[in-house]
Amino acid sequence: MNILVCDDEKEIAEAIKIYLENEGYTVFKAADGLEAIAQLDKHDIHLIIMDIMMPKMDGIKATMKIREEHHIPLIMLSAKSEDYDKILGLNIGADDYVTKPFNPLELIARVKSQLRRYTALGSMETKQHIYQTGGLILDDEQKLITVDGEPVYLTPVQYKILRFLTVNAGKVYSIEEIYEKVWNEPSFHPENTVAVHIRKIREKIEINPKEPKYLKVVWGIGYKVEKI
Repeated sequence: MNILVCDDEKEIAEAIKIYLENEGYTVFKAADGLEAIAQLDKHDIHLIIMDIMMPKMDGIKATMKIREEHHIPLIMLSAKSEDYDKILGLNIGADDYVTKPFNPLELIARVKSQLRRYTALGSMETKQHIYQTGGLILDDEQKLITVDGEPVYLTPVQYKILRFLTVNAGKVYSIEEIYEKVWNEPSFHPENTVAVHIRKIREKIEINPKEPKYLKVVWGIGYKVEKI
């Protein structure tokens, strides 16, 4: 397993590297958020340990940027102990939080725990039948959809629409494109058909269908599932 340690304090980064390598992990280092993002493009990383206070790009901004494309476990480090920093870190995508100074054995335990969970649940990068955006998870092998851990039950057509848009999260598709992909036939005035199914899906996956978090309209173009 490959772990990325991002901390501008060289002594701390090196100490963490030594502890992790003693446990059999391969460790890459970065001194700021920009360097961490560059490392992700070069290496297959399975977990990130991210400090908050760093030059060039801090851990908060780096985590937000990383979460646009990656769903690997991320543990935040900070010398700060205020609840606000912990809540902010978790809200923007961190999976766990460790306050400096920390016990190396505790950090190793948290690393192992996150990697076990990551391996057991799978991820978009390692299990291509599981697709996730925010709290919306689509398991295409079991044909199971959950939102914030709660199962959602869709009709076969609704499932196909949501699957198509979730697999391609972030991309906008016209009504005609959605119809042709889901029904496998040329579209002929499909507006009402697709719109009705979209409305039904929203009623099932959104807390407030009128202000959707996941399934959004791009006026004049079509629909997309937001990439969170």
